[in-house]
Amino acid sequence: MKTFAQKVAVITGAGSGMGRYLAILLARAGADVVICDVNPETLKETEKLLQQHNVAVSSFELDMADKAAIEALPEQVIARHGKVDMLFNNAGVTAGADFENMSEADWDWVMNINLNGVVNATRAFLPYLKMQPEAALINTSSIFGMIAVAKQSVYHATKFAVRGFTEGLAREYAGTGLSVHCVHPGHIGTNIVANSRFNEEELGSEQKLLGTNGSKEEMAALFRDNGMHPSRAADIILSGVKRRRQRIFVGFDAKCMDFAQRLSPMHYLKLLPIFMIPITLLRNKKPLKGLA
Repeated sequence: MKTFAQKVAVITGAGSGMGRYLAILLARAGADVVICDVNPETLKETEKLLQQHNVAVSSFELDMADKAAIEALPEQVIARHGKVDMLFNNAGVTAGADFENMSEADWDWVMNINLNGVVNATRAFLPYLKMQPEAALINTSSIFGMIAVAKQSVYHATKFAVRGFTEGLAREYAGTGLSVHCVHPGHIGTNIVANSRFNEEELGSEQKLLGTNGSKEEMAALFRDNGMHPSRAADIILSGVKRRRQRIFVGFDAKCMDFAQRLSPMHYLKLLPIFMIPITLLRNKKPLKGLA
């Protein structure tokens, strides 16, 4: 995509994290933005941040597990903005537990948001994206759509599936005006842990992973404060869209983990500790200039 100016972008999960900064950076570039999130309070905060830009902004409280609400959204967007040029399927959640101990409700919650929500939104907006001479579909997978660890089976199931779904679409629309992108973030400082569901009896492994023996709240703060700043992640994603990159790896850690699984598909977890020191040193926690 040559320019974002005068484009209309729909962004899910825009109440915080990467979604919020995708909206801000797109507005900076002259795009009208349609922001969606399940949390009305954080959605309002993002909307307020966008008011300083001279672009049209629409805001929708949206649960990505609600198929009917997703199906109704395109006509509402078209009524307000006249077109859709970009769809960012960015919203995501996780639940941490062994598969055997995970409730069916938690499994379905993650599947309905991370996978079914992406599929439903893509199906709903695809006819409108295809109308434009230049359009983009951007689906967020994860580096956990490339590698797997314990106690994240449902997250892996969704993110591997989003990767396969998106790469299949990229083949189907190759050579057309619609570019399709799959985003693979590493550790980005977002609220995904704060918004997650954990089996309280199994918090130990996640605490060890994040280096804390404290509560879920402490884990969430540690994850948020020690990842790449989401404004930088959003900037990398938008750069990848402009360059028409099918796979967009966000962060040095994501690139290293991808390299490890390519180098040793069956034993990559043994290689990851080798990368941890440089990954930690090179992760940029500071926001982009002019953003907080």
